[in-house]
Amino acid sequence: MSQAGEDLKQAAARPLSFVQTMKAVAWSFFGVRRGADYEKDVAQLNPVHVIIAGLIGAVLFVLVLVLLVQWVIGSGVAGA
Repeated sequence: MSQAGEDLKQAAARPLSFVQTMKAVAWSFFGVRRGADYEKDVAQLNPVHVIIAGLIGAVLFVLVLVLLVQWVIGSGVAGA
């Protein structure tokens, strides 16, 4: 097996839980993360969890925006 395949296997076996990964992704959505915490995340986060958490975060963000727009339009605040 190639070195890249071994590196990917090792990265996928990293110890942080999915909940910890969701927290790191949530902080990244806000754009506030200390350098030391970022370095720790890079060393410990499972890349598969990061991808899944990012997709879930993006879907939730879009869903909240759609619901907010529907609420504003439905409440008559946006009407003139």
